[in-house]
Amino acid sequence: MEEANQTVVSEFIFQGLCASKELQILLLLPFSTLYMMTVVGNLFVVILIIIDHHLHSPMYFLLANLSFIDFCLSSVTTPKLITDLLKDNKTISFGGCMSQILCVHFFGGGEMVLLVTMAYDRYVAICRPLHYSSIMDRQKCIWLVVISWTIGFIHAMSQLILILDLPFCGPRVIDSFFCDIPLVMKLACMNTDTLGIVINADSGVLATTCFILLLISYTYILLTVQLHSKDGSSKALSTCTSHIIVVVLFFGPCIFIYLWPVSITWVDKFLAVFYTVITPLLNPAIYTLRNKDIKNAIKKLKNHM
Repeated sequence: MEEANQTVVSEFIFQGLCASKELQILLLLPFSTLYMMTVVGNLFVVILIIIDHHLHSPMYFLLANLSFIDFCLSSVTTPKLITDLLKDNKTISFGGCMSQILCVHFFGGGEMVLLVTMAYDRYVAICRPLHYSSIMDRQKCIWLVVISWTIGFIHAMSQLILILDLPFCGPRVIDSFFCDIPLVMKLACMNTDTLGIVINADSGVLATTCFILLLISYTYILLTVQLHSKDGSSKALSTCTSHIIVVVLFFGPCIFIYLWPVSITWVDKFLAVFYTVITPLLNPAIYTLRNKDIKNAIKKLKNHM
């Protein structure tokens, strides 16, 4: 009997972005377009960096990994969101829900650490330029990326293990378009206040720690830039500005969702859409539009074709 009262929920039901069927149909084209642009934009950045030997440097190696993570992160939730806009009954299996949680935290956690790695790369390039080639060699870059993926995986598994132990036996409606831990915990047949604090602390500490490290790094870099020549300062400032924009856009919604004490449904949905749909699209756009090397590589590719 005790086993029978445990996880008997085989699927969850999403309420989606809104209740209006007409509005859902209206949102189908914009979200489909955004997702296609995200896929094409990020994969284009990855392929461009691979085929152009002028972009075979640590900074662009890390950028290629960032674009790949953004492609993966967007693909975890957005295709399901788009197909559900056409459905009245928006369901997801229990296993599918747990897989979404695992992948969102895996790619999200990995991207946080990768952004810190990119800040470290810029720190070495700007503050210790004479030692850059020896410090940021190919082997070290690979190890830094592996560490980013590993930390993301450990973070995701720690979150998933805590959720899998919960008994789900009653309500199964999730007021969102994907499985997010705070919303899934509300459906558990037990008091999850203490567990919620632990899980939010896990995600919050990772996001906040990375964010603080990034702020310190870029503050130090920008202060150091003032001591350089005008030309060097301009180029370094342009690069750092692109990185800072990406950092704010990615970390802002994550920190707000996990650390803000008051939960407002429409705000949470907007922020969830922002960091799972909008941010993965903005990253390649920001780096492409503000980076001269990427622009030159695109021009050469056009001429070659």
